[in-house]
Amino acid sequence: MVPKSVVWMIGLSMVGAAGAAERAPTQFLDSGKVMPKGLPLSEAVRHGDTLYLSGQVGLVPGTMKIVEGGIRAESEQVMKNIRTTLAAHGYSMSDLIKCTVMLADMSEWSTFNDIYKGSFDGRYPARSALGANGLALGARVEVECIAAAR
Repeated sequence: MVPKSVVWMIGLSMVGAAGAAERAPTQFLDSGKVMPKGLPLSEAVRHGDTLYLSGQVGLVPGTMKIVEGGIRAESEQVMKNIRTTLAAHGYSMSDLIKCTVMLADMSEWSTFNDIYKGSFDGRYPARSALGANGLALGARVEVECIAAAR
């Protein structure tokens, strides 16, 4: 007779092996809807049901130019770019679980926060924010996010 602990360990081992065999490969994604193709980064990476977005700045879609108009215009564009990137890969704003916000000037926090709040239906992802000395392309704000399919 085989002890229960051995049977349990064999069963657990078989479940683990089956799960590994069914695991989808990590996908490196570029839709070309926001960032121009050919950059040395992926706009998003999907691992399982989790989507990791690269940091978004207020790019005019398809270009490497930041929208004009300062923190308000850039914040609006950043949130539009996040929404566009999520949609391109089958996710939505309600799938966001974590965002990291980087501001070139923390005194612009309230302006950014007003735009950010308007991008959600009252259920907000976890969030961190920090001041940064020099963002890509001279941006005033950059936001990176993580989404999980529900």
